[in-house]
Parts: sequence; structure tokens; C-alpha cells
Amino acid sequence: MALSPNYGWAEPDNSSLVKNGAQDIRALGDAIDTSLWNVGYGQAGKNKLINGDFNINQRSFTSSTTDGAYGFDRWLMEASGGATYSAQTFTAGAAPVAGYESKNFARIVTTGQSGAGVYTLLEQKIEDVRTFAGQPVTVSLWAKAASAGAKIGLELSQSFGSGGSAQVNTALGAVTLTTSWERYSLSVTIPSISGKTIGTADSLTLGLWTSAGTTFATRASSIGIQTATIDIWGVQVEYGSKATPFETATGTLQGELAACQRYYQRFDVGANGLTGFFGTAYSTTAAALIRDLAVPLRTTQITVDYSNIRLYDIATNFTITSLVGWASSENHTSALLATGASGLTQYRLYYASPQSSAGFIAIGAEL
Repeated sequence: MALSPNYGWAEPDNSSLVKNGAQDIRALGDAIDTSLWNVGYGQAGKNKLINGDFNINQRSFTSSTTDGAYGFDRWLMEASGGATYSAQTFTAGAAPVAGYESKNFARIVTTGQSGAGVYTLLEQKIEDVRTFAGQPVTVSLWAKAASAGAKIGLELSQSFGSGGSAQVNTALGAVTLTTSWERYSLSVTIPSISGKTIGTADSLTLGLWTSAGTTFATRASSIGIQTATIDIWGVQVEYGSKATPFETATGTLQGELAACQRYYQRFDVGANGLTGFFGTAYSTTAAALIRDLAVPLRTTQITVDYSNIRLYDIATNFTITSLVGWASSENHTSALLATGASGLTQYRLYYASPQSSAGFIAIGAEL
């Protein structure tokens, strides 16, 4: 179902309602969609997706063809091949919603796929499989295609995590796109989790399928294998059976960044900058480095990405061959182990230093 791209929301005129008594509450409920009361009418937090407007981009993402690669924060592409996920920028004044001048949108290009097992989808994992369990949910998004008629299949999957019950996939249906930005909305009731076993790293995952062979026909609402260029923005997952005006998960830029940093924090540095990781050598080839993080991570089980990083003691640079997570705590602190730096002096202070302006260290705790 296509919805007009209207960001604004006019409150109903309740001036005729008396402001007391159970009868008046019932009357007010008739005037306002009661599902709004369940999500905090007019407040942030109803959208369970983080970074639904693709504004946060800690990885400096531009384009990727890699299956399972994150681009915009919290958003990753799953693809069997033949797909490109890229960051696009709105021309000033061209964002799809009047009054919400957004900066970025996501583009998924799929071409050359064939066979029953091919697929392309953009997805986000919402932490905790309990989210919306047994409740009505509406997914909405703005989208367009380079050629009219391309489709997006919408799916919500309950993943019970490692050691948990088997995944449960719920297809919402497919939407057919035009060449202009339009808002689309589909609703479904999420299955109950009664009797299920919940393991670790459980989630409710939104999948936006843009191509799918017959193996995935049911999950992708039979959109088929597509050669298409599809643009997506303003994605929302909320309680209830109708789409309400788009909001980000937190309602503020700083809040949205902090929400993303629960899962991934990247420390980019200039050519003469500091990463903030300091520590001491405990042998001639290894040093333990530590720093406080911006916000607590989702888990203490971390991953580490880095590039163009070395150790430095104010006088000498030392090349490292490995930088891995050593420990992480829930009080914002993360420790790394740097190894392979031959010639270190035991117990001397060192810090992680950039070899170039491209140097960075990233700590991950994605689902």
C-alpha cells in the first residue's frame, strides 16, 4: 500500500470532549488511533530501528559488494553475488519528506543473478527477540526504483540466538515501486515466543528483499530475481496496524549516534592524531592498550578492526602484525592486545599511533 509522503501530523480536534471521566477517555480513544498510546504519542522511541534515516555512517561507508558487510550503521547487505550496496546523498531540497531535509539514503543495485538460491536484501537486527512478540507491527519506508515495477519484499525474522530455538520468518508481503519517492506500509502480527528457548545474541530482524530465487520465494513474498536499482530511506518498525509519521529511534542526532555506538565504535584519527589507546609493553613483542569508550557496548565479546596503526613511544615507531580484543567491561572500558612489534621495552608506555590519515581502530559488538 502506498502512502503519501507526509511527515507532518495534525492532532485531532478534541475541543468538544469533556476532559474528565471514563466516558471522555473512551471518546478520546475514538478520536485518536489507540495504537499510538502504546508507543508514546508524539515522543521518540516508537521506531525500533536505529538509524532509519541513514544519517550515521561511522565506517565512512561509500560502497560494498561484500555479503554480510555493514555500510550505514546498523544496516548490512546480505547477497549471494551480483549486488552493490552504496551510500547516496540527497540533492539539497530533494529529500522525500517536506520538513525533514535528510542527507543520505541507501541504494541497492542487483544485476546478473540466476539460479534458485540467489538473493539480495538489506537488513537490520533489532536487539532482543522479545521485541513485539505476539503483537501487531507496521513496517514503513520510502523507496523508489530506476525502472517502475521493481519490488521490495518485507520480512521480519525472529532469531532466538545461539543455543535457542529455530528461526521463525514472517513475510509481510511485497510493495511495487515507481520511479518517484513514495512511502509504503505493510502490517503483520508477530508470532508469539511462548514455548521458545532464547539463546545468546537473539534478535528481531527486518529484511528488505530486492531479489530472490525460488528457494527464498516464501520469505521474499515471491518478488523473484530482479535486475534493479532500488533506493531506500526513512525505514520504521513500530507497534500497531498503521504507519505513523517517521521518527528516528531516539529523536536526536547525538542520541542516534550513541545508540549506534552500543554496537560499533570507530576512532578515526588525523596524520598526527591520537587513537586514545594507551598501555604498556609486557614483553619485547607485545603491548596491552586500554581506553574508555563513548558508551557501553552491547556485550563484552568484542571484535576489532584497524588499519594503518602502529605503536609509538614518543621517539620510535613500531610496526604491529596483530591488534585484537583482549578484554572489555560494561563500564565503557576496552583493552586491546598489540603483537608483533619487535624491539619493545618491557613496561614502557606506548600508544596506538596512525601511520596516515587513514588510520583507525574500531570496536564492534554487532549482533
